[in-house]
Amino acid sequence: MTRIVVTNSLTLDGVMQAPGRPGEDGRGGFPHGGWALPYNDEVMGRAMGEGTANTGALLFGRRTYEDFATFWPNQPEPNPFTTVLNNTQKYIASTTLEEPLPWRNSTLLKGDAADAVATLKEQPGKDIVVLGSGQLVQSLMRRNLVDEFVLLIHPLVLGSGRRLFADGSPTGALRLVDTKTTTTGVIIATYQPAN
Repeated sequence: MTRIVVTNSLTLDGVMQAPGRPGEDGRGGFPHGGWALPYNDEVMGRAMGEGTANTGALLFGRRTYEDFATFWPNQPEPNPFTTVLNNTQKYIASTTLEEPLPWRNSTLLKGDAADAVATLKEQPGKDIVVLGSGQLVQSLMRRNLVDEFVLLIHPLVLGSGRRLFADGSPTGALRLVDTKTTTTGVIIATYQPAN
């Protein structure tokens, strides 16, 4: 059975919006794009590299997919993230996109996203990793489809922005199964459902 692993960068106050670069996601007038960049280091790079070793596919919501598809295929190589992202199978949950999708190895999920992901989980294989995609993560949590959270918790408070665990999120207990601390103070915490 395949596992669903959610990997996201968060601030101490839970903001996940636009960690990667300025202008990445300005919804709601969010002015802090790129907030995670100053915290990258070798420890984080190694941890993320280790995570890709067991990644069989990526899972995106529409908005995150569109952002990644316009950015990553155009990044110069050699760049390990570009190569991995371009070559990995990508599943996209969207009711508005249509195939063919512009980024290679991209497949649109048919029907209800949570039902489609539940079907993917029944297949043998490596992990399916969700990056970003807050609304999709919420729908997967409601159906108890997330097997693991890898949260990169940055020592930063932004006070506004879209949060991974927003008000009204499904409730549930988690247990800490691994932790690493980077040289820049980021805690990489791995959680699994407690039940």
